[in-house]
Amino acid sequence: MDLYEVMRTTFACREFTGDPVPGEVLQRIIDNARFAPSGGNRQGWRIIQVQDRAKREALADLSLPCATRYLLEMQAGDSPLNTIHPSAVSDDDVLAAEPPNWLVAHIRNAPTVLVVTVDMALVASMDKDLDRVGVISGGSIYPLAWNILLAARNEGYGGTMTTWGVAKEPEIQALLDIPPTWAVATIMPLGKPVKQLTKLKRKPVAEILFQDSWNGQA
Repeated sequence: MDLYEVMRTTFACREFTGDPVPGEVLQRIIDNARFAPSGGNRQGWRIIQVQDRAKREALADLSLPCATRYLLEMQAGDSPLNTIHPSAVSDDDVLAAEPPNWLVAHIRNAPTVLVVTVDMALVASMDKDLDRVGVISGGSIYPLAWNILLAARNEGYGGTMTTWGVAKEPEIQALLDIPPTWAVATIMPLGKPVKQLTKLKRKPVAEILFQDSWNGQA
């Protein structure tokens, strides 16, 4: 496929036909995705393909508490789980809510589930001393994760990056024997989309590109 077509039609796929992702296709996806950039070209990443049904169920279950909070905060009119404006949704509200199993069904049902991890000992976190949640470390792992989704789209498959489970990272590390210094970046279901979207909604360039300053000319 044309590169720009792939970029414009790679969407967050959560519904799959059930057709497997053949081993040679997954190999080809990762073989191309691995050329993503990383800080210092250290490539401190490891991907775990989770095929065991019990482990996939556990990943979905571990994602439920955070998914529940996300949904409750969204229903309350918040921007869910943001670190700037605290939500009125309490821990008790989350415990009392009916778990939204439909929000994590794609983790349970996808033909392939990948867990993408990064070695924090190899990541340069230039923002580690700032008074906010760090984002720079993600620059050494999320290009790889996005390359996987682009490559999957090129092969006729789809998926999405889910991060609710990361709130239970120690439990995921124990489940999959991940060393404690390796962070879980995303749980990624992959499969053949039930429906391939081709028209995605995004802000126009004039709303995101400005000259010289925050208030510069669009």
